This record gives sequence, structure tokens and C-alpha cells, in this order.
Amino acid sequence: MKLAVFDFDSTLMDGETLEILARKLGIDKEVKAVTDRAMRGEIDFFESLQYRVSLLKGMPESKVNEICKTLPPMRGVETLVKELKDRGYKIVCFSGGFKNGTTPFCEKYGIDADFSNILHAKDGILTGKVGGEMMFGTSKGEMLKRLQHLLGITSKDTMAVGDGANDLSMFKYADTRVAFCAKPVLREHATIVIENKDLSEILKYI
Repeated sequence: MKLAVFDFDSTLMDGETLEILARKLGIDKEVKAVTDRAMRGEIDFFESLQYRVSLLKGMPESKVNEICKTLPPMRGVETLVKELKDRGYKIVCFSGGFKNGTTPFCEKYGIDADFSNILHAKDGILTGKVGGEMMFGTSKGEMLKRLQHLLGITSKDTMAVGDGANDLSMFKYADTRVAFCAKPVLREHATIVIENKDLSEILKYI
């Protein structure tokens, strides 16, 4: 058995969940500016996540779920997932985003598990607070290490795929490190660099 771990926003999914949600509130430019800085590693991921989520305060949870069910897949995701499964991979999604998006997406495309965050809501309305499994810049690496221990898989049989600075921590535990249309900070540490927005291109290298 092998393990393939993917980031969600701008990797498995073609876009940024927070920006897509913020667009409905007319604050997507402000959210995008903070997201870009966090993905380049210029500001702390935890602080940037808290700030961006705070801007969603007052949004109906039902609206969030409705939007998240229609998040666009990255080109090639179906082909890649099918081929990896045929090759004996377990496929997991790690996301600093939210279960509202990752869970239905992973169920739809046959991804084995998702680890992400939860938008807190009270009486069906977002409070602007967030918690969960992927709150920090180190969270993906820590979770990957646990998964490898549970599954009996080493870094030699692990592939990690991402696009931003918060994916660096999982690169530490994967011998195959794919920078997918990624920021320079991640490309520097990759063994494979994909510049075209098509996930199936990964298959040429593994």
C-alpha cells in the first residue's frame, strides 16, 4: 500500500473556498490579499485563517453548504484518483479549508478521507470562528506522520501534493513532493513541479 496526500484549495479543487464564499459577501478582494500572503509564507497561517473566517460572520450556514456543494474540481482529478487507486494508493485530503467543502467533494470523487477545519455556527449563522484539525502551518505534517504510523507506510511510499507554504510541513514526510501550480516557497522543496493546471500530469512522473 502507498499513500497520496493532497491539499484541497487550488489543488484538488480549482479555486479557494474562502474566496468563493467571500465573493457572496462582496469581500473577496480583501480575503484574497490575505490568502495570497499566507500561501507565500509571508504571514502566519493560523492568524490569517482566523482573520479571514472572521469576515464571514453573519453568513447563513445553509448558504455556505449550498456553495460548497458546487466547488469546481481541478482538471484531471477523476483520472488521477482512479489511476492511483489502481496502483494501490490510499488517497487523503488535508485542507486548511472546511469540511463543508472537503467532505462532499471527497465523497463524490472517491477520496478515502479528509482532514480539515470546521466553520462554527450558532442558530444556523456563522459566528466568524473556526476550529479543527488543520489550523496551523505545521498541522499537515503532524497529521501525515500519524497516518503513516497507523497505516505502516514510510516516506518512501508517500506522495504529498500542494501549492502553498502551509503544505511545506507535509513535504518533510514524503519522498515524492509535488508542487502543483505552486508558490516559489513550495517549488524550492519539490521533487516534481507541475505548471499546467491538470492533476493527471502527475502520472507522467510516478
